[in-house]
Amino acid sequence: MNVTKDGLEDRQLHIEDYLQMVSAEQKEYAEVSAHQRITENNDIIADFQTDNLMEQILHKDNLNKAYKKVKSNKGAGGVDGMSVDELLGFLKSNQKQLIQKIKDGKYKPNPVRRVEIPKETKGEFRKLGVPTVVDRVFQQAITQVLSPIYEKQFSENSFGFRPNRGAHDALKQCQTNVNDGYVYVVDMDLEKFFDTVCQSKLIEVLSRTIKDGRVISLIHKYLNAGVISRGMFEKTEVGMPQGGPLSPLLSNIMLNELDKELTSRGHRFVRYADDCMIFCKSRKSAERTLNNIVQYIEGKLFLKVNRTKTSVAHISRVKYLGYSFYRYKGKCRFRVHPKSVTKMKNRIRELTDRRNGWGNEYRALKLTQYIRGWVNYFGMADMKSMLQSNDEWLRHRIRAIYWKQWKKTKTKYRKLKELGMEEDFIQWHANMRQGIWNCSNNRLVKFALNNAKLHEWGYPTFTEFYLKICEN
Repeated sequence: MNVTKDGLEDRQLHIEDYLQMVSAEQKEYAEVSAHQRITENNDIIADFQTDNLMEQILHKDNLNKAYKKVKSNKGAGGVDGMSVDELLGFLKSNQKQLIQKIKDGKYKPNPVRRVEIPKETKGEFRKLGVPTVVDRVFQQAITQVLSPIYEKQFSENSFGFRPNRGAHDALKQCQTNVNDGYVYVVDMDLEKFFDTVCQSKLIEVLSRTIKDGRVISLIHKYLNAGVISRGMFEKTEVGMPQGGPLSPLLSNIMLNELDKELTSRGHRFVRYADDCMIFCKSRKSAERTLNNIVQYIEGKLFLKVNRTKTSVAHISRVKYLGYSFYRYKGKCRFRVHPKSVTKMKNRIRELTDRRNGWGNEYRALKLTQYIRGWVNYFGMADMKSMLQSNDEWLRHRIRAIYWKQWKKTKTKYRKLKELGMEEDFIQWHANMRQGIWNCSNNRLVKFALNNAKLHEWGYPTFTEFYLKICEN
C-alpha cells in the first residue's frame, strides 16, 4: 500500500464512502455518534483527567507492544479494507496524527464489520464484530494498561480471558467444589451477553477505577462506534462488539460485579467469561439461590438471564466448557460431554471428506493439528475406550479415501501388490464392487492398509496423543 502524508484522511474518506449506502437517517447518526463524548454521563465520572492513564496507553513502548500483538494474531481486516500487512506502513505515516486526535478527544473509531458464525444450536448464530486493524492496535494498547489494574480486583473464581488462567483451572475448581459436597449447581446462562450489556452501567463501573476521563471517553466511543452489517450501518446503543481486543476485558469488568455479589453472599461459584456455575449442597438451596441471584442480575446489572437454558441440576447432569462430570468412589471425575463428541466427529468428517480435493500429506497434517489440540483440551477426561473406538472409525475413513483415489481396477491391483497382499487374493479384491465404504472395511484391505502403514504415512490417532498427557 502506498501511504502518503494524507493517508489518514484517505482512510476516513474511505469509511464515509462506505457509509453512503445507508439511509439518510442512519448516515446522520453515523456522523454524529462518532463525535459523542461521555459528557452526558459526567455525573458519574469523578476527578476528570486526574490520572495519566492516557499517557501510559499512548506511550511508544506500549503502542509497539500492541502492534506486535495485533500483527501476530493476524485476522481479517475491518470495514476500511486495510489488512494487517498494510498496518505498519500506515502507522509510520499517520501515528502522530492519530495520537494527537486521541489526546484531543477527536478520534473517531470506525464501525466494526459484522460477522456471524453458527453456534452448536442449529439456527443460532454468534455475532462477532471485526474492528479495523488500526482500532485493534489502540484497543490492545488500552487492554495492556488496564488489565494489570483490574487483575487486582478480579475474583479467584473467575478464569476466562485472564493471564495464567484457563478452562482447565475452572474445571479443577468445579472438581474441588463437588468433592467438598457441593453437588447441586445453578447452571447460569446469560442471554446474548455481549449484545445486551448496558453501556451506562459499564461506564459507571469503569469510572469507579479509571479517573482519566479521556480513557473513559475513548472506551465509550468504541462501544458506540456501530456496526456495518450487509452494507447497512446499525447503531450500538446497547451491548459491546465481541471480537476486538478490548471486549474480553470489558466483559470481565462487568461480570466482576456479579462475582463480588456472589462472594458477599458466601456462594461457591466458577465463572469462565459469561458461563457461570453456582455450587450448592442441596437442590432447595440451589433453587433459592437461583431466584435471588436472577433479581440481582436483571435488576442491578441490567443483563438478561435465559430462563430456558438456566437450570438447577445435579452435577452429573450439566455440561460445562465441553465437559461432563461424574462421581467415582466419592470423587468427582470428568468425561467428554456427548455434544462435544458429536462436534468432534463432525469436524473429523470434514477433514476426511473424500471430495475436498486435499492431498494426503496435507490431510494428515490437518488431522494431526486438530487431534493434538482436541486431546490437549479434553485430556482431563476419562475417555480411553471412547478414543480407541473413535480411532477405528477414523482409520476406516482414511482407508476409504485411498480406495476412492485408486479408482481403476489396475490401480488397485498395483497398490495392493505394493502393500504386500498375496497374489492369490489381489485379483478378487481389486475387482470388489461393494461400494467404497464396505470395500475399505474388508479384512484383507485392512491388512494391506494396516495401522502401522497409516502411522508411517503420518496419520495420527487420538489414543497416541491421549496416552502422552493422560492425567488419570
